[in-house]
Amino acid sequence: MPLVLIAAGILGGAALVRFAIREGKRINRELDDARKAGPVEQDSLPKLRRDPATGTYRPG
Repeated sequence: MPLVLIAAGILGGAALVRFAIREGKRINRELDDARKAGPVEQDSLPKLRRDPATGTYRPG
């Protein structure tokens, strides 16, 4: 019985490592794409204004 639990733990750990590697590669691809895209023009971004009633910033 303990051998089965050890085997299940090893398989679960391997699956977790595989998932983490895949996620790391996906995130690195997204970051590389964002770096290649270049800077965003600040004039095209909406300006944020503070809402005096709630205190939060909203586009406007």
